[in-house]
Amino acid sequence: MRLENILALTHASLVNEPCVNDFDNIVFDVKKVNRGDLFIAIKHEDIDQAVQSGAYGIVFDRPTQILDTEIAWIKTKNVEDALKRLLRFRLIEKEVIVYRCDEIILKLAMQCSTDVNFVVVNGDIEKLYKNLWHINNRSILLFCSELTDENLFTNIKSIPKDIIEKITIIEKTLFETSFIYENKFYARQLISPFFTPYLEKLLHLYRSLKINYKIKKLAPIENFQAVFTNKRLEEKEFGSSDCVLIFEPNAKLATQGIDYLQKNALWANIIYIIPQTMQSNNSNTYFYEQKDKIIDILKQNKFNFAFIVGADKNILNHTKSMQTQLTLEF
Repeated sequence: MRLENILALTHASLVNEPCVNDFDNIVFDVKKVNRGDLFIAIKHEDIDQAVQSGAYGIVFDRPTQILDTEIAWIKTKNVEDALKRLLRFRLIEKEVIVYRCDEIILKLAMQCSTDVNFVVVNGDIEKLYKNLWHINNRSILLFCSELTDENLFTNIKSIPKDIIEKITIIEKTLFETSFIYENKFYARQLISPFFTPYLEKLLHLYRSLKINYKIKKLAPIENFQAVFTNKRLEEKEFGSSDCVLIFEPNAKLATQGIDYLQKNALWANIIYIIPQTMQSNNSNTYFYEQKDKIIDILKQNKFNFAFIVGADKNILNHTKSMQTQLTLEF
């Protein structure tokens, strides 16, 4: 890519008069710098090594000593923003087709094997660059705007709403599903029937775009995640206890999860643990300000299911470390 194009795309400025005017590749991993490359200095301390490895240009955003006046030193306000602008231009060149979905559909898609031309987009800008810079022309991308900056893309499409073929549930529990789709039987998938509408939309997208896909074994995701425990809140094998913590880190999805439990677990003693900032008219609701209070609420109440909003299963690690500390002190 030519130097003048780099400056225009990144809204950066050239701080010297270099002898070079184009670059072979754009890299940000200093270990992969070759002679002729443009190095994006996400880690400022890697600049020296990049120059020694033969970089023809350095994109930086902090005060930097000019080590070699023959190469291009390109000053930008924010290195990550510059990398996003370059990636956006690259995707336009590649003529990618982009679909937006919600968080749950994206996480289900990450568990499916598909054609190489169908790419699930997730991760920080470094991961996105690695996964997307060399994709095939006219690839289809699936992303969630809550997890990835939508400004990376142009001409964003929505997933088709009209579902042609429904999932037929053959057997289910609250947290496990066996179903048929397109005459294929999927036995004992470790996801709740709660996710069926989301999975239908994903499979319909594959079908509409004629994407070859394979579902090996769906596993629990971070949303509506069931964790089976004992009375000491120690995690047990899936389905092995009648004490279940259900984590929903995304408060926007809390209402759907609560409705699902109230319709499908009428027999159960359910408590709801939600942030102080949320409102609830449900009985057996407990509010917390700090996440460390969630454990106290769990220990002080009897329940079959505890639906916990705004936190994930990592809060149990804190309990485990505290128990280990107490054992050592004893």
